[in-house]
Amino acid sequence: MKISNEIIGLAAGILTATAMIPQVVKTIKEKNAENISPFMVIILIIGTATWTYYGTLKDDMPIIVTNAFSCLVNCLMLFCKLRFSKT
Repeated sequence: MKISNEIIGLAAGILTATAMIPQVVKTIKEKNAENISPFMVIILIIGTATWTYYGTLKDDMPIIVTNAFSCLVNCLMLFCKLRFSKT
């Protein structure tokens, strides 16, 4: 059985895009983002936004969808960092 490139791309993208979700959930539950690096999250946002743009240029739906979702999750993490950090 041959797996299509699009399915592999979607699987890889979904795994990558959902990687930050447990951290976001933990941060929201604990209302504590002191140990989150805003620099790291900003770099992830820029990277996923750039990948989304690249996917648009290539008209590649797996790249567009998974990276747009990942960008959204990372934006939520940055919001949590700003909202729950004491400094």
